[in-house]
Amino acid sequence: MFVTILFVVFAIIALAGAIGVVLSRNPVHSALWLVGTLLAIAALFVLQKAYLLSAVQVIVYASAIVVLFLFVIMLLGVDREESLRDPLRIQRPLAIALGLIVFALIVGLMGNHWATGASTVTGPLTGGQGGNVEHVARALFTTYLWPFELTSALLVVGVVGGVALARRSNAEEEESV
Repeated sequence: MFVTILFVVFAIIALAGAIGVVLSRNPVHSALWLVGTLLAIAALFVLQKAYLLSAVQVIVYASAIVVLFLFVIMLLGVDREESLRDPLRIQRPLAIALGLIVFALIVGLMGNHWATGASTVTGPLTGGQGGNVEHVARALFTTYLWPFELTSALLVVGVVGGVALARRSNAEEEESV
């Protein structure tokens, strides 16, 4: 009963944080709402006894990625007014149509057993030496090493691209003044 109450509380916190991310006008406030959402999801992982996922959620997402977001937001500057005009007239109706299609697909998949999965087992893996952390580390640094490295390179390229765009736009603004 206590676990159910905690689940509901953390689910409400995660949902409120997600709504705050979308509805905040200030990008810094959106990033802070995102931190709250990610921490609530980490707490939900703890309730499911997925301690490794909880630690990864806090260490990687709630700290590193959000700090990266805040760095890029601060670097690009949030003090400028943004125009809400769409560069392409079809962009907004197309986004709404694609969103409705994805929603319909999710609702359609909810009734299928293969999409929702069978009952799962929580706790440590059985068989073999070591625990969950060793199994995940072995898979990450052997089987999935290439995607892991590509993801880290993609993050670095994103940061460098953000810095390059910020410097170019700042230089153009200074020349026009």
